[in-house]
Amino acid sequence: MKKVLVAVVAAAGVLCSSQVFADEAMAKAKGCTACHKIDAKLIGPAYKEVAKKYAGQAGAVDTLTQKVLDGGKGVWGPVAMTPNKGKVSPAEAKTLVQWLLSLK
Repeated sequence: MKKVLVAVVAAAGVLCSSQVFADEAMAKAKGCTACHKIDAKLIGPAYKEVAKKYAGQAGAVDTLTQKVLDGGKGVWGPVAMTPNKGKVSPAEAKTLVQWLLSLK
């Protein structure tokens, strides 16, 4: 029984950590990291700052997904975020936003 429990816990850990890496890899592959870093402002805000600002807000996933797709300006300063439609699908944008909001 202990071996089974250890295997289940280990598998869960791998699944959780691989999801984070998969989404960080997607952010890199989609060009998001040209303007954003996880822990520090680059051109745009740090992902962790976005996560902190939108923590617990109803509709944050939908709002931010739309911003990823359509771009936006004025929330984080004068530099506009360019639209990403065509580079990122709506499903990919949502996955990226869910990952971003999970950062602490």
